[in-house]
Amino acid sequence: MAMDMVISFPGGARVDAECDGMVIKTDQPLSEGGNGSAPTPFMLFLASMGTCAGIYVLSFCQQRGLPTEDIRIRQSMVSDPMTHMISQVNLDIDLPAGFPEKYKSALIKSAQLCAVKRHLENPPHFKIETHIG
Repeated sequence: MAMDMVISFPGGARVDAECDGMVIKTDQPLSEGGNGSAPTPFMLFLASMGTCAGIYVLSFCQQRGLPTEDIRIRQSMVSDPMTHMISQVNLDIDLPAGFPEKYKSALIKSAQLCAVKRHLENPPHFKIETHIG
């Protein structure tokens, strides 16, 4: 299955991606020469982890008729002080009082099915080329 995106440069420090008729906008903060008008690409990358896990948690609860309005996922990252690279991502699922105990471990397992997480565990290879004309 091929998935194509077109990356464009609409001005300033903005870089956008178009896919399936949608435009995903990114920008850099003012301190980095951008206008701060959209998330940075790295912020979107980080958000994709938590929101992907969230889709699986949402689906799990909806399939069982469990309310979701009081469920929150708190995401935090731990960085390696030497490389400044993220070495650990923590996803803490806050459940409302009265959430059925019998579903807690299965809810964690559903969050672990996240496609973003699975791609990070088995990363793709990158091939970068240029084409003129």
